[in-house]
Amino acid sequence: MQRSLADENYLKAIFHLSGEEQEPVGTGMLADFLKVRAASVTDKMKRLQKKGWLDYQKSKGAMLTEAGEKIALLIIRKHRLWEQFLVEVLGFDWHEVHDIAEQLEHIHSEELIDRIDQYLGHPKEDPHGDPIPDAEGKISQQDLYNLDQVAPGASYQINTVESRDAELLQFLDKKGLNLHTTLTLIQRETYDRSIIIEIQETVPINLSRMVAKKIWVSRAKQETGSKTTPKATPKTAPNTPLLF
Repeated sequence: MQRSLADENYLKAIFHLSGEEQEPVGTGMLADFLKVRAASVTDKMKRLQKKGWLDYQKSKGAMLTEAGEKIALLIIRKHRLWEQFLVEVLGFDWHEVHDIAEQLEHIHSEELIDRIDQYLGHPKEDPHGDPIPDAEGKISQQDLYNLDQVAPGASYQINTVESRDAELLQFLDKKGLNLHTTLTLIQRETYDRSIIIEIQETVPINLSRMVAKKIWVSRAKQETGSKTTPKATPKTAPNTPLLF
């Protein structure tokens, strides 16, 4: 069955907004996310339901069917592989690739994306640390912690940045905070929850709470044997970032 660019964007958005628990997504939430009118969302949901891609009830919202989820994961796979290709092969920076991948993800050739996957060596994550679904739609699991919630006095590795804001990504670049960077959380201010971190014993870096909340980390390798816990609730990798 043919699907339009709008069909794919709706299915992808519902997948992300439904979260790890795959909760129903309401019309208002989806309208705000896609920046469209609620009436347009209602009409689109009814049409997607007729195609068998979601279950929709006005009082509860929409949930993807198995067929709809398969399509959503395929689009996410394409998007993230294109981002990785743009960075690794064409030399783009991580803050430049999201909008380009938004266009490329709608190329329907699965053979093309499988060839790109093979060429790149079957990467597990994109340039922002988001997990890439495999050809079967499976996503590797990893427990991550939000930098805003972890305990000071320990070292962590950056695994994911939950934003495609080019200015934020450039800001992190300037601070030396790239994917897989190991940092030590020195202190968290009680007043505003801003933090002070250190990278390889360099000059301490101050980060606002807003920035810290966009960064997801795991315990640094040298810390994994420690009995000290991060004191935060882990979140599994597949839906950690709400952007694609």
